[in-house]
Amino acid sequence: MKSFIYADKFFMKHGIKEKGYLSIINGKFGEFQQERPNITDNVIDFSGKYIAPGLVDTHIHGLLGADVMDNTFEAINTISKGLLKYGVTSFLPTTLTDSVDTLSDSVENISNSFNRVEGAKIQGIYLEGPFFTEKYKGAKNEKYFKDPDINILKLWQKKSKNLIRKIAIAPERKGSIELTRYATKNNISVSLGHSSATFEQVKQVVNSGAKVFVHTYNGMSPLNHREPGMVGAAMVLKDTYAELICDGHHVSPIAVKIMMDAKSSNNIALITDCMRAGAMEDGKYTLGKFNVNVKNSVARLNSGSLAGSVLTMDKAVRNIVDWNISTLEDAIKMATYVPALSCNIDNVCGSIYQGMDADFIVTDNDFNIHETYINGICKYKVNK
Repeated sequence: MKSFIYADKFFMKHGIKEKGYLSIINGKFGEFQQERPNITDNVIDFSGKYIAPGLVDTHIHGLLGADVMDNTFEAINTISKGLLKYGVTSFLPTTLTDSVDTLSDSVENISNSFNRVEGAKIQGIYLEGPFFTEKYKGAKNEKYFKDPDINILKLWQKKSKNLIRKIAIAPERKGSIELTRYATKNNISVSLGHSSATFEQVKQVVNSGAKVFVHTYNGMSPLNHREPGMVGAAMVLKDTYAELICDGHHVSPIAVKIMMDAKSSNNIALITDCMRAGAMEDGKYTLGKFNVNVKNSVARLNSGSLAGSVLTMDKAVRNIVDWNISTLEDAIKMATYVPALSCNIDNVCGSIYQGMDADFIVTDNDFNIHETYINGICKYKVNK
């Protein structure tokens, strides 16, 4: 089945195309053309609107009262369906630091939910921990911290049916280099965070294959003029990607601009780190075994530490444009192609390119989401 979509602007993989027609063939993107198709062809008219790739959230714990660690299909499906409203068509369900057995159950549940979810596609699993250290633990349970262990990762790979796409570790822990080499060889992206590592410790693990920094600035050793730390490493180490939570609370707009100037939009991955209070009212929630209070759309532990966010990906895009530190084109790239690339899933999502699944969003020029499509089929449409 073939159809065409018309719009004022298309954010394609290799640049912007204006006022034209993009073909959708059997749920896949086809060619873009300027000339109008034959009168007999089915054309969906989005005049006055923009077409962008579906957003890709590679670091998300929950939404709409559900958490990945609830370890039920219903929780994963609630998150999957809820993400459509915010333009997300692909995500990595993200685990919390917990026991090996609980995490085994979690990755098995995600794997069993993989082909059953009704909204945004699961493109893999992100294990955020438990191989962290205490000083910058944030909202992680230090009770379960341990040294990186390849055998444990192999167990999780088996339980998940090889669905793990990213794992976060602290570079200073014993075994980090060995695990990084193993993971990288097995197409698992290694992310660095919740760590007090020195610049040199980070550099060693990056040289072994690690390439992502977990919610950069947060949960890591800061930049100092004598010890550049993890933040300094994120700024200068080549071929690495910095996650950023652009809600205005985790990182100031000025700090976001500094990181963007250091790395360019080609190496910044917008994420939400959203927890179960996302898309919910302020109030009391939980994150793992911790109590969380959400007030004025900021999630904090009783200690005052930030506990994830209630940010959505479309809001992150609008924020960095409103802060005048990014064009809309670059902001979209940082919310689609770059996060996909950082986790080795850019072959299945993150861009509008011939032959890829037709997962896309329809927006206005202020990047408000009007419709969300999966495989060329409308799955969400804003209520007029």
